[in-house]
Amino acid sequence: MMKKAIFTIFVLISLQLSAQNVEVVKFSDLQKKMLYTEAPLTVFNFWATWCGPCIKELPHFDNLESNNNNVKVYLVSIDFQNELERVQKFVSKKSLQSDVLFLDEKDPDDYMGKVSQEWSGAIPATLFVTDLGKTYFHEKAFTKEELEKTVKKYLN
Repeated sequence: MMKKAIFTIFVLISLQLSAQNVEVVKFSDLQKKMLYTEAPLTVFNFWATWCGPCIKELPHFDNLESNNNNVKVYLVSIDFQNELERVQKFVSKKSLQSDVLFLDEKDPDDYMGKVSQEWSGAIPATLFVTDLGKTYFHEKAFTKEELEKTVKKYLN
């Protein structure tokens, strides 16, 4: 009986440790992360599970933070509100290591202009924020090389 209980606890802990959490946030929470950056360069990549170009570039962003101590990455899902479970499964399947935020907002028009006046609503979209408060917005997909070059530019 005791062995069974210990085994069950071990399995539950293992599952919890291996599962990447998806943090559900309101835009006001996201705005705070944009204002109070944790690194010389903080990157907010806006994506969705149904966006092919987004999915293609996600590994580049996911590897960015682990390869550079001066960069903090947030992968911000703008999937529909009823798709949280889908996002959680996707993140787990892809073994994403970056912080994944699920933006819990009904109307993209309420937050897009606050992220950047340049944002037409297309994704993928990325906001780079320096520790000096400078922001740079890109509404496009990045190749690995383009992303590395852009990060290097904004860190200097």
